[in-house]
Amino acid sequence: MARMNLDDQIRRYFGTSSVAGVPPEALAAGIERMHVDLGLTTDRGERFALWALLHVLGSAPDLDAVFATAAERDAARTFMDLVARASDD
Repeated sequence: MARMNLDDQIRRYFGTSSVAGVPPEALAAGIERMHVDLGLTTDRGERFALWALLHVLGSAPDLDAVFATAAERDAARTFMDLVARASDD
């Protein structure tokens, strides 16, 4: 399984290392491409990385639609909790 780097994903879908300056149209287009790739990938690591970035961007699909196993859904919930705790700080 290849390691997924969120910075690489941001560059891949938005053409920059920070989404802060991405115009709304380009942000929407990148998110749409991510959703397509999420639906097509069979690699668990890539699926998780795509879902995680979509979650951070507020566009992640429901866990049941993305993750087939309870363990994958639990990992995603743990990620959600960590992100929520980090944003509380």
